Amino acid sequence: MMNVLSSWRSLSEKIIIPIAALILSLVVFGIFCALNGTNPFAVYGVIYQSAFGSAFSWQGTLVRAAPLMLTALCTALPARLGLVVIGNEGALVMGGIGAIAAGLAFSSLPPLVVQIAMAIAAIILGGIWIMGVGALKYYRGVNETISSLLMNYIAIAILNTLVEGPMRDPSSLNKPSTYPLLEVNWLQSIPGSRVHFGLIYGLIACVIAYFLIQRTTFGFGVRTAGGNIRAAKIAGLPVGKLTLAVCFLAGSCAGLAGMVEVAAIHHRANASLNTGYGYSGILVAFVARNNPLASVLVAILLGGLLASGSGLQRSLGLNDASVLVFQGIVFLVILFSESIYGKLDFFKDRQVPPKITPSTQPIA
Repeated sequence: MMNVLSSWRSLSEKIIIPIAALILSLVVFGIFCALNGTNPFAVYGVIYQSAFGSAFSWQGTLVRAAPLMLTALCTALPARLGLVVIGNEGALVMGGIGAIAAGLAFSSLPPLVVQIAMAIAAIILGGIWIMGVGALKYYRGVNETISSLLMNYIAIAILNTLVEGPMRDPSSLNKPSTYPLLEVNWLQSIPGSRVHFGLIYGLIACVIAYFLIQRTTFGFGVRTAGGNIRAAKIAGLPVGKLTLAVCFLAGSCAGLAGMVEVAAIHHRANASLNTGYGYSGILVAFVARNNPLASVLVAILLGGLLASGSGLQRSLGLNDASVLVFQGIVFLVILFSESIYGKLDFFKDRQVPPKITPSTQPIA
């Protein structure tokens, strides 16, 4: 009974604190809007209608949620190993570069083969990108947070160099871009909707990631090393190989998100590939407490928020960047909420004092 109660309190803490953080973020954002002369309740109404108010709104939300599910795993998986990786944007960009290169190189093959080649190229390139972060951490002691952040800028610089140089389509004058994919090689939409199959990729990836970490020997080794790396080494676990493998899997998910953006949305590679889904994926992972299944729900919520940006601009005259302000507020509040886990009395186990029987009473 006590074990069940303890488990319930732990689960409640993981659910209630993030929800409270989101509500507090809404209140703070409402105050921000009020100071700018906008009715906060009108803002909340527009966000709801733009994100979840109709079937059309839901489709726009799910389109944005698909890459968020994948980029969230780029932070969530290494976190189970005790690493704070924020190179999601760089891995997404590198995955997009790999996808467009494969799509153009094999454009004459059947569409299914082309899409598989694009996915494999994106997975490999994104995986190697973040695996490099893990290698620097384990073998050279380089802080993974700083190195992964800096590698974002390197990836973006590589993208700009390629689309403005060797991969540039001469007809792209105002916005340098690569040659476009053939329409038959685009990632198609789910029949009866405008939601592309990238959503299915995201859902499958999150389910596989959860099963891999929670239900396999590999995942047990990862969680053990993440809990105490010294004990893991003493137990004979190959911590170095685990680090490289987890970082590769994390980067491959973000790389696949780059393929989804190229094949389903942009149909070519250009500066629009660097749209911030990688950075938003960090927030999704933090809110979801690095749980791959919870990342699905959080990605949908944040996808709805991103989808509401144009609605706020049209209906209330707010700048489209207002959504980014709200996203930043959520980020700060979530980071603050991390400091209160395990400190609230409501979620702590009640220690029942032992009963003193006559046989155990001290002798006077």
